[in-house]
Amino acid sequence: MIIAIDGPAGTGKSTVAKRIAQTLDITFLNSGSFYRGITLSLLDNQIDLTDQKAILEHAASLKMDYVGSHLILNGTDVDHLLHQDKVDLNSAKVSAIVPLRHIVNDKLRAVAEKISVVCEGRDITTVVFPNAEYKFYLDASLDVQALRRFNQGVSNLSLEEIKESIRQRDEIDKNKEEGSLIRSPDAFYIDTSDLTIDQVCEIIISKIHL
Repeated sequence: MIIAIDGPAGTGKSTVAKRIAQTLDITFLNSGSFYRGITLSLLDNQIDLTDQKAILEHAASLKMDYVGSHLILNGTDVDHLLHQDKVDLNSAKVSAIVPLRHIVNDKLRAVAEKISVVCEGRDITTVVFPNAEYKFYLDASLDVQALRRFNQGVSNLSLEEIKESIRQRDEIDKNKEEGSLIRSPDAFYIDTSDLTIDQVCEIIISKIHL
């Protein structure tokens, strides 16, 4: 079974997907972790982010596994490093590289071939798993998105800086050449602005028939 969830940053996708996965006792698969992991490695290895050839060569050299809903990069669990400001500020442009998306999509599909998953991201319902049994699109106002990210306490940016960062990232994501952030016509739409995580999870669970 594949449960696919899309939506912009700060809409609660990751938290909701984790909760749904725990409730249904299936794997939480965070597509963004793969792009963030690649971005982290590119930055740590001082790869020029304007050099697409170098980026693709480096990405192809990485051994990426997914164990217990954590990204394992070259044998090291890097999950706790994926939401640093430097990764936040660069992951959208890295993930916009079309050949790189093909690499990551193949990895995601390989995981989902073996097990049931809840997968969240930007193009999960439209590109990665267009035939998923269940599709959801989570949304929220920009102010709510920024406040949620600010309250996570993982950024050193001000609330206004986070708001602008999210606005720019969503703009990039919505205008990608491939894998852009769009609402799939058959995805169930949920505006999470005034909902708690529990309420969003209740709505999603109510739509899933086990």
